[in-house]
Amino acid sequence: MTPRFRGPRLRPLLVALAAQVSAASCSRHAEPVLPAGAEAISLLGDTLRPMPLSDATRALYQSRLDSATRATQANPRDPDALIWLGRRTAYLGRYREAIGIFARGVEQFPDDARFLRHRGHRWLSVREFTRARDDLDRAARLVRGKPDEVEPDGLPNARGVPTSTLQTNIWYHLALARYLLGDFPGAASAWDSCLRLSGNPDMEIASRYWLYLALRRAGRSGDAAAVLAPVRADLDIIENRSYHRLLLVFKGALRSDSVMLAEGLDGATTNYGLGAWQLAEGNEAQAQYFFRRAMSGGQWPSFGYLAAEADLARAGATRQ
Repeated sequence: MTPRFRGPRLRPLLVALAAQVSAASCSRHAEPVLPAGAEAISLLGDTLRPMPLSDATRALYQSRLDSATRATQANPRDPDALIWLGRRTAYLGRYREAIGIFARGVEQFPDDARFLRHRGHRWLSVREFTRARDDLDRAARLVRGKPDEVEPDGLPNARGVPTSTLQTNIWYHLALARYLLGDFPGAASAWDSCLRLSGNPDMEIASRYWLYLALRRAGRSGDAAAVLAPVRADLDIIENRSYHRLLLVFKGALRSDSVMLAEGLDGATTNYGLGAWQLAEGNEAQAQYFFRRAMSGGQWPSFGYLAAEADLARAGATRQ
């Protein structure tokens, strides 16, 4: 016979259950205790502080942030002004402050996917991968079935031509969050969505690069080979040249040493790509060698550094 619990006896059980759920929720998203001036603690235990900027660059970025601050103060209900305030803050390496600004936008403009997109990106920067994935999942749901829009560049490329859109950036960063969490099938699915939306060679090459790696890590070598098929040496690439060269290496159309010379020995992008390729080929020791080189330049906000750090942490490696 099933026992029946009446009100007075059921209430303590519900209170206890609620406390357990609340405690579990807090533990999932507990705020880290950081040293003064730090933005994050790496997966390998390093304290991550804002990257140094030249005096001229810092002055330029600060001037642009000051302008964004004034625009937000003059128009506190303008979502575009708040977006730029957060982006300009992040360019100075103040990622957690930027996350707080984007959080204001999420609250003020709950149907504007841009705030979740940008906050998700900066959760990645500070090594909060689950929070990044959750924000970007929500952003993807918000834009489903809607027209795409070009996303203006805060740091324009040499031609001043934006190469990404709101939706490609949502899928791209969502895929990266899944990849960093070790969900390689989910990452491949999201980068495939990004590739389908890509409208220029730069975005297509970036999507193909990460899609290839995710498919290899998911054990889908045949599908990964198909991703390489359309990659040609004569593509007109503006800013994703490292990804382009790496894809040609993966395809066997370019020597890996020529790629290393092109970016430099401590280039995070090239070294991570070569390491991930070696890992997919079963050469774990060689992969870790390249992952450590990817981190040697100290470019900790870059995606190559992030992925190398995540792979070393996943392998149980220590910082050397």
